[in-house]
Amino acid sequence: MTATASTQHEELWAAPFRGLTPVDASITIPGSKSVTNRALILAALCDSPSLLRRPLHSRDSALMIGGLKALGIGIEEAANGDLTVTPAPLFGPAQIDVGNAGTVMRFLPPVAAMANGLIHFDGDARSHERPLGPVIAALESLGVLIEHGARYSLPMTMNAHGQLAGGTVEVDATSSSQFISALLLVAPATKEGITVIHTGTSLPSMPHIEMTVGMLREKGVHVEVGENSWKVSPAVMHGSESVIEPDLSNAAPFMAAAMISGGRVLIRDWPKSTTQPGDSLRDIFTQMGARVEFVGNDVAISGTGTIHGIDIDLHDVGELTPSIAALCALADSPSYLRGIGHLRLHETDRLAALATELNALGGDVTEEPTALRINPQPLRAGVFHTYEDHRLATAGAMLGLRVEGMRVENIATTKKTLPDFPGAWAELLAGGQ
Repeated sequence: MTATASTQHEELWAAPFRGLTPVDASITIPGSKSVTNRALILAALCDSPSLLRRPLHSRDSALMIGGLKALGIGIEEAANGDLTVTPAPLFGPAQIDVGNAGTVMRFLPPVAAMANGLIHFDGDARSHERPLGPVIAALESLGVLIEHGARYSLPMTMNAHGQLAGGTVEVDATSSSQFISALLLVAPATKEGITVIHTGTSLPSMPHIEMTVGMLREKGVHVEVGENSWKVSPAVMHGSESVIEPDLSNAAPFMAAAMISGGRVLIRDWPKSTTQPGDSLRDIFTQMGARVEFVGNDVAISGTGTIHGIDIDLHDVGELTPSIAALCALADSPSYLRGIGHLRLHETDRLAALATELNALGGDVTEEPTALRINPQPLRAGVFHTYEDHRLATAGAMLGLRVEGMRVENIATTKKTLPDFPGAWAELLAGGQ
């Protein structure tokens, strides 16, 4: 697959240039998309209302909220952004827009399968290309009637008949761990529970499955984890109050600013224990030359402007790749980012997009089937295309710190997981002036 730049968005954002003027800032990162959308699903399946404090408000979470409301779930937002989720019988007919959100297009169909009525799913053009077949096939094996034109992808219409019986399902989750999480999240609400057996050769983003298991256990659900298998017992989940962790993956560009320009950035409220893949940034950025340490409940990262290349397998933390690749393009030695073939099936083909955009700026990036080789070269100003991908957009902003005159196409795509990235970026760079 060859990445092609979006032609829908002509507006170009002038990425702020900083050079080696050090930053000195404290930043609060909005709530985790992964945790927020899982918490919404679980709250919808409880027997009483739940209160979600500090959830993420972004396009992806709005799509999840919209989908759950379409099925009959009550969700109210307080003035401070907290969400009250009130369970209710699920019903159709309903139209659900998944946008281009992987968690929405994969997590909501199993929930909708427990409704009564016709449920139609559709989304952005890219959503039609993203893998969904394993979830559809798993639900069909559990007796759910789904019309998908034999494409095993969106758009699709589900003829739902209430609570699922459950049972054992085999799933090839080689292309996305979300196929596993989608089934585990609804398993407590089935009559028999669900046992999921992964039949593929590899499994990306294992921390996200561990996140799902951890959140189920916090709800009192019994989960047995075997080798490539997960058994979730039926359970009555009770509503509760929970605080959503900050999205650690979204901390990457802000932390990287201290490495690119020098200085220090403090990320507030970094959890001491978490299953989020973004927690790996502390170790990865240390390997690349930064100093990272806890300061009370926060994490501080300090850099000198010198970045070291890295040879690393990012299979389990693939979502961090665009930010790491941007740093590697500015490093003092070559890098090899491995184990990331599954990123070709994300919001865009991220390997092709990164190679295309960095090379267009004078970089030297070799694209392999499951890896990127990055040999740092002096970069020149130009337009960094984002391919409707929020993490490509933030990578372009990072490069702009060092490359004067960089312009980023469709910076608004960052709203997928960050409500106001340009504003937060400006706040970050105001420090140390």
